[in-house]
Amino acid sequence: MVVGLSIYAWCVGDFATFGRGTPAPIDAPTKLVVRGLYRYTRNPMYVGVLTVILGWAVLFRAADLVVYALVVGTCFHLFIILYEERHLLETIETQYEEYCSRVSRWLPFPTRKSPGRNSAA
Repeated sequence: MVVGLSIYAWCVGDFATFGRGTPAPIDAPTKLVVRGLYRYTRNPMYVGVLTVILGWAVLFRAADLVVYALVVGTCFHLFIILYEERHLLETIETQYEEYCSRVSRWLPFPTRKSPGRNSAA
């Protein structure tokens, strides 16, 4: 749980200092945050939240919390795909496309450029 809270706090700090905003959609960062944990995954804040939930599951030995983490993770994933990434592509297309080609969505694995991702329309 401490690891998850630390991840979340680090990301909020980067949003405030570098992105000049907060996690709240009404005060979203004005600049794409690509430093700190965002160098390794595009969604470290969500990873931090899921880590906290899984920490609770371990602490309380509760399988229900593992199921809850899966539901929350699925909701996060759908929100990211259906809204967040589309919004970022509309507002900062070139910079976000380049970032996506370098950094994976969830876990810090190297990504490969997909065909057509950076091609002209």
